Amino acid sequence: MTRDMTIVLVVDDEPQILRTLRINLTARGYQVITAQDGTTALRAAADTKPDAVVLDLGLPDIHGTTVIQRLRGWSSVPIIVLSARKDSTDKVRALDAGADDYITKPFGMDELLARLRAAVRRATELATDDGDAIIETDTFTVDLTAKKVHRDGTEVHLTATEWGIVEILVRKRGKLVPQKQLLDEVWGPEYANHAHYLRVYLAQLRRKLEPEPSRPRHLITEAGMGYRFEA
Repeated sequence: MTRDMTIVLVVDDEPQILRTLRINLTARGYQVITAQDGTTALRAAADTKPDAVVLDLGLPDIHGTTVIQRLRGWSSVPIIVLSARKDSTDKVRALDAGADDYITKPFGMDELLARLRAAVRRATELATDDGDAIIETDTFTVDLTAKKVHRDGTEVHLTATEWGIVEILVRKRGKLVPQKQLLDEVWGPEYANHAHYLRVYLAQLRRKLEPEPSRPRHLITEAGMGYRFEA
């Protein structure tokens, strides 16, 4: 199988959705592999090494979250979850398991395609990363090695807690980081239900770093789910 095309593994037990995604993705130049259950999906992922996975959670044999966990045991392939479940708990579980993004059914094809392009682009950038620990935005620069942030050439003073949040988001740039993960890593597992801490600290960080704190471009909130850093 050649690698001149981006390979997408689509996993869903609804034949109509598989057919729709195969037609739309193929028409846009993707090579599409399909699976209707988790066991087949894991085998296909091992055999074809796809560039991205589009995964439904409600599979007939293995729960989609388990598929994510097993994939993450050996692969960093971008995983976009599709699910009819609107409960944020399911979304957070999928993200905690290692999914990169989450789209609720019914979804717009344009949105899915945009998320897919972004996920593949980020994975490609990370794969070719030369190890530079300095991440630049049009407003500020984050130096992960020196643990410093500069804005307009001047160092921005961050508290240890603020730096902890920034470092986690920047290291996972482009990916949605669940609230629980941030709380666990910055404050500890006993703070898992203290989401208001994140709202307070993200507001402080936006005042320090964003040109328009009320309309953030880099420190993005995904309501009820988590946060994302976009350079």
